[in-house]
Amino acid sequence: MSETVVIFRKDRTGRKDCFALFPELPSDRHGILCTAYSRLGGHCSADYDRCIGGSDPAAADEYAELFEELERRGYVLSVRQRATPEMHERRFRLAAERRCRSLQRQLQGART
Repeated sequence: MSETVVIFRKDRTGRKDCFALFPELPSDRHGILCTAYSRLGGHCSADYDRCIGGSDPAAADEYAELFEELERRGYVLSVRQRATPEMHERRFRLAAERRCRSLQRQLQGART
């Protein structure tokens, strides 16, 4: 099973709520948004830059429970501090591949 890059951040409100950003996993059709996860809301879409700008890095002891929850959900995690341009490019590429597969399925359905 391949590793999933994850970046753990914490809310600046003082509540110490942590969330996970998956910079390589697209959440929308074009890969503009990445996938995120929080213990309270589960999976959602996130604007990577806005999330980074409005939060602080989470320390290992702060995100430990969230890390364990994600592993129980089947993730094999590779924790990073920030996303690289290559990670964002991978997200865009995955979104494009999904669009192509979807279009292929639609075309095959139209032929039958």
